Amino acid sequence: MTPLAPAQHPWSQRRPAAPLLMLLPALVLLPLAAVLPAVVHGGGWELIGQFAFAAITPSGDHVLLASALRGLGVTVAVALLGWAVSLALGLVGGVLSSRTVWRTMAGRVWPAGALRRLLAIPRSIHELLWGLLLLQLVGLQPAVAVLAIAIPYAALVARVVSDLLDALPTAPLEALRAAGAAAPAALLTALGPALLPGVFSYGGYRLECALRSATLLGVFGLGGLGTELRLTLQSLQFHELWTCLWLLLAVMLLLEGLVRLLRRRWGMPGRFGLAAGAVGSRGRELLLATLALLPVLLLLALALGVNPAALLVVQALPPFHPDCPAVLALPWGAMVGSTLLLTLLAAALAVGVAPLLLLLVAPWPWGRLLLQGLWALGRLWPPPLTALLLLFVLKPGLITAALALAFHNLGVLGRLLLEAADAAGGGAEAALRCAGCGPRLALFYGRFSGLSRSYLAYGAYRADVILRETVVVGLVGAAGLGTLLLEALSSFAVDQLLALVAVYAALTLLGEDLSDRVRHRLLAA
Repeated sequence: MTPLAPAQHPWSQRRPAAPLLMLLPALVLLPLAAVLPAVVHGGGWELIGQFAFAAITPSGDHVLLASALRGLGVTVAVALLGWAVSLALGLVGGVLSSRTVWRTMAGRVWPAGALRRLLAIPRSIHELLWGLLLLQLVGLQPAVAVLAIAIPYAALVARVVSDLLDALPTAPLEALRAAGAAAPAALLTALGPALLPGVFSYGGYRLECALRSATLLGVFGLGGLGTELRLTLQSLQFHELWTCLWLLLAVMLLLEGLVRLLRRRWGMPGRFGLAAGAVGSRGRELLLATLALLPVLLLLALALGVNPAALLVVQALPPFHPDCPAVLALPWGAMVGSTLLLTLLAAALAVGVAPLLLLLVAPWPWGRLLLQGLWALGRLWPPPLTALLLLFVLKPGLITAALALAFHNLGVLGRLLLEAADAAGGGAEAALRCAGCGPRLALFYGRFSGLSRSYLAYGAYRADVILRETVVVGLVGAAGLGTLLLEALSSFAVDQLLALVAVYAALTLLGEDLSDRVRHRLLAA
């Protein structure tokens, strides 16, 4: 018998079922379970128990509540101002970096590509690094936190806006130009209404991220409720800590609910591309809401004492004496390798564990509520504080840092998975249940089948985000390049700091390109 050719071999035609792809990253739990006992120490389990018990007995001290509310107000104000500035700058940058706009206005597209590459630099640097760098330059002031959020977020918004513009059909634009309309008017008329749903949907998501970023900046001393969280955790005042956490959780859930309500009312597409209607029917409401927001932002800036002119006064810096041998002597290979390994481990945990947990609790109605609460805490709790909490029972190192990052990103991915599963409808799942399948199999094949590729595509994007976030846990002495960044900042080693930031930016840009390729391949399959 003639053997089958490799392309015709039965095993070559076998591929994992689509929903099974969602669970493949969870296989990282097997080696993690093997190495985790080696990093566990028995010194802090009592503290972990006290921390958990304090969740149901938060402090009601009036002085603490007043301080927490003031810190919460600062955090929300910084988030709103940073988000608003980033959205305005990002919209302008997105239009200026759109190939469609340049082709229509000037008949060439190379300026769009050049501007895209230029905007890649600020978005490759995490907002925490921007905050710490600005802190060294202009000192501690509210405008530093606002600008630290606005700079990278504006570049991210610009990238999304330019991609949305270039993806829109150009037939209406070409028809208007052929009819004699001027280029700016044709662009605004043909592309403006079609662009609005995506811009405002992504803007809502960015607002949620801005709240988390403002909290994170506070953890590192830039003011707000994050500072209260760090101080109460370091002093082991868990009851006071949970008072601050519950207040922040209430604001976060309120914000998420408001964004979800506006997305449905104004027909904004969700993050998996599902839309509720047409934004044009609610355009007047959207415009009025935008105009009403302007005086609110002005009042917040005045209340915070934001003074843009103060950013122009640069503090005296130590003399710059580059020491190339010292820079080259840094353990680049080990630090880059640990950063990449940390990213892969945290991303695999976050992407794979979210659907796995949802499958495990599928038979129990209360299980979904439990997961929603757990994932809400994951989104809320800044990774550096998670790392500090894990250090009560784990040794410092890559595993501890990966678990801290994975818990935070698990909260984000878990929420998105639930939203996508609800939006997908339960017809196929109900049919499988009627055919005798159990709740887990019905969920697995009924809902996960249609979501697997889009979920993994978003997981690839999230891996790119995790690569940026490794600096966060590195700055608390956990692992990766962030540890060297902290040492360079504390010792004012400007040459090492510049080299480390450049390497970090290069890594994040390479990760961004790789994640884009993976997403396009998944969505095109």
